[in-house]
Amino acid sequence: MDIPDSVELLPGAADSPVVLHVPHSARTIPSAVRADLLLDDRALNRELDAITDAHTSQLAAEAARLSAERPWQFVNRLSRLVVDPERFPDEREEMLAVGMGAVYTATTDRAPLRAPDFDPNPLLDRYFHPYARAMTELVADRLAAVGRVVIIDVHSYPAEPLPYELHGDGLRPPICLGADAFHTPPELLTRAAGAFVDFGGVGVNSPFAGTYVPLDFYGADSRVSALMVEIRRDLYLPEPGGPPGPGINRLAAALASLITGIP
Repeated sequence: MDIPDSVELLPGAADSPVVLHVPHSARTIPSAVRADLLLDDRALNRELDAITDAHTSQLAAEAARLSAERPWQFVNRLSRLVVDPERFPDEREEMLAVGMGAVYTATTDRAPLRAPDFDPNPLLDRYFHPYARAMTELVADRLAAVGRVVIIDVHSYPAEPLPYELHGDGLRPPICLGADAFHTPPELLTRAAGAFVDFGGVGVNSPFAGTYVPLDFYGADSRVSALMVEIRRDLYLPEPGGPPGPGINRLAAALASLITGIP
């Protein structure tokens, strides 16, 4: 399996079908990429506070440790301001409307992030496509090994909507579960809702909807199940950013119970 240096792959149990995907937890930006960003350091740090799903890699790692059978972990080591690996790389991506396709050209408050004539293709070639290939290979490997895959996409989101959100007027429950009509079986949704029942409310597809599946399998292979878990950030950290509080341990235990309950 060809794993790019932008990815950390943490192997799980040989017979585990579960892949914890953590795409937005990092703040690291290579210097060559930083040079093209229009923000000064102070503004960039504010943007990173807003856009980063802080400590979700820590949450996933602790959940993996607590699970009866260790899941696989696929973790993005770079900020989503480099590339966002979960976007469509073409005109299918609705977030292009606010300058947040696979390569962002605008910030969370819709200010310019990159020059109007910025060419995203070098970043797509250097980071996006290798990431996508590696995730595709991992899913194919798990299918070959155990015949199915359950991708759990681990995210967080702010308690108050940010200007870039296209659906920010929807409900913002403590736990938002993102589901896909093809790839999210009803029993997986039910199991997840039960795992997070003690956090004050669980919603589906609001304020964020859908889940991540590599494009080779998307809408085509029902052996690949997927669920997005969006955790409202006030459950585990002082917004807009900062060190995690004790809530992160409760959340990791709940995520571990979801993983352990997957047959």
